[in-house]
Amino acid sequence: MITIKTDKEIKKLKYSGGLLSDILKLVVAEARAGVTTRQLDALAEKLIREVGGVPAFKNYRSVPQDPPFPNTICASVNNQLVHGPANDRKMKDGDILSVDIGMQYEGLFTDMAITVAIGKISKEAKKLMKVTKKCLDLAISQVKPGNFVHDISRAVQVEAESNGYAVVKDLVGHGVGYAVHEDPRIPNFIAENSPKIGLKPGMVIAIEPMVSLGTDKVEVLDDGWTVVTADGKLCAHYEHTVAVTERGHLIITN
Repeated sequence: MITIKTDKEIKKLKYSGGLLSDILKLVVAEARAGVTTRQLDALAEKLIREVGGVPAFKNYRSVPQDPPFPNTICASVNNQLVHGPANDRKMKDGDILSVDIGMQYEGLFTDMAITVAIGKISKEAKKLMKVTKKCLDLAISQVKPGNFVHDISRAVQVEAESNGYAVVKDLVGHGVGYAVHEDPRIPNFIAENSPKIGLKPGMVIAIEPMVSLGTDKVEVLDDGWTVVTADGKLCAHYEHTVAVTERGHLIITN
């Protein structure tokens, strides 16, 4: 069921989204060669709890039989697309790191992600990150009453594929606010026979382009969480929580 948030709830989400954005900036500022993702995770949890929030991902299960997710952030390196648990592997110069972070604040959830460079990275990696970020910006520009979810999807797919990249189809964006994941699904591609879902004021969605240098196929590692590209090529991930307003949209996690 697609939920509609009140103006008061959207104001509260905007406030908490600002807190989360500030926290993410502080976390990725510490991302450098020699640092582990476990160190970044500890910092993220500390900062979230200091502002009175609760890590949205920690102990999360997509279904009851899944193992609980162990960390505050999803920290995914190079060909790891999403859902990477933090570990003690030290990042090195030339890596790219995707950090996905969510917070529950006064009963409402926000969600965002960014991909950052560790030291000096390749031109190929730089372009991938630039294009994926542009996919997000173009997708957000389609958020307004009267448009449809497929307008968001098309914006991502056209930009990625026009640059020779693939959009991952096994994972999608989603509604957010009352829970970490809500309806509707927000694909990064035009899906055949998908329902025609209009964008209405009060809808709050997490838009998250996931783009690969190679195949759109992904696999899950033995840890049960980490999603990697099937061909081992680089991938990038950016995300914002966005509200549909009467006049257009509001980026909650800006």
